[in-house]
Amino acid sequence: MDLVTFGEAMLRLTPPGSQKLAQAKSFDAYVGGAELNVAVAAAKLGLETRWVSRLPENAIGRLIADRAQTEGVDVSCVEWAPDGRASIYFVEVGAEPGTTNVTYDRSGSAMSRIQRGMVNWARVLRGAKWFHVSGITPALSEAVAATLIEALRAAKYASLTISYDLNFRAQLWRPERARAAQEPLLRFADVFITSEDAARLVFEASGDTAEQLARDIQDHYRIPAVAITLRDSMRTRAATWSALVVADGQVHSSPGIECEVIEPIGAGDAFSAGLIYARLHGESWETASRYGAALAALKHGTPGDFSRASLEDVLQTCERGTTLVGR
Repeated sequence: MDLVTFGEAMLRLTPPGSQKLAQAKSFDAYVGGAELNVAVAAAKLGLETRWVSRLPENAIGRLIADRAQTEGVDVSCVEWAPDGRASIYFVEVGAEPGTTNVTYDRSGSAMSRIQRGMVNWARVLRGAKWFHVSGITPALSEAVAATLIEALRAAKYASLTISYDLNFRAQLWRPERARAAQEPLLRFADVFITSEDAARLVFEASGDTAEQLARDIQDHYRIPAVAITLRDSMRTRAATWSALVVADGQVHSSPGIECEVIEPIGAGDAFSAGLIYARLHGESWETASRYGAALAALKHGTPGDFSRASLEDVLQTCERGTTLVGR
């Protein structure tokens, strides 16, 4: 097993076209969730991936697990709950990417009721190389946050590389609470991933450049590698994705990659998957930042949360510096 991720996935309902929820008479159904998105994107690149979560033993829970398995992700370590519910979220994909709106309906989900001791982490992580989590998970409940600490300790004990994506969601908690809850978790991270805007909001950082922001976070939390994703204005159908990683005392950056934006959701998760793939294959941090930026740019051309891009797509995008629409 190359990669294990841990987090909640949801049923996603999206009105067709650019309709608002109030206008909708039907919905397109997808499955999505940050950590599952990473596992799917990495599987498409060729990694062996496993997703760990807790789902209700009902039709929606089975639908989520079946979709994940169909995408090549191992779901054998999902915990099944006899009660509770699956989370749902609604996405209005606006005529412009900056107007895309998300509405959560996830209170009382099976995942939010997970408890320490429910997951056999030694079995889940056995033989794995990398463990990926995000800041969405501790926002779900105190019980989930405690389980996440349990998982991070097990991953550290098993000598896995641990990546932590800040993934701040204003619908789930305020920046000051997000910072207080996550600061103890960052000591487990070997790689910290964040967008520039989220990092400035949560950490109240004021570094003049993204590089200085990354160095400040690295120095304060003693994290070996900090990756910052960068993208231009999303209020247009054209965007440029780039990234930088501060590691080994140096800054490693990718050139900007142009893309047409069909849907921005899941792009940050695709970045994580590209970076993880490259590092697991012994690539440099610069190459890892290029792979991540390329996969993120490619995800903008795909409806739904999951990336569909192959390694060949990533390599071609890195070479061209632009994506082909719909790849």
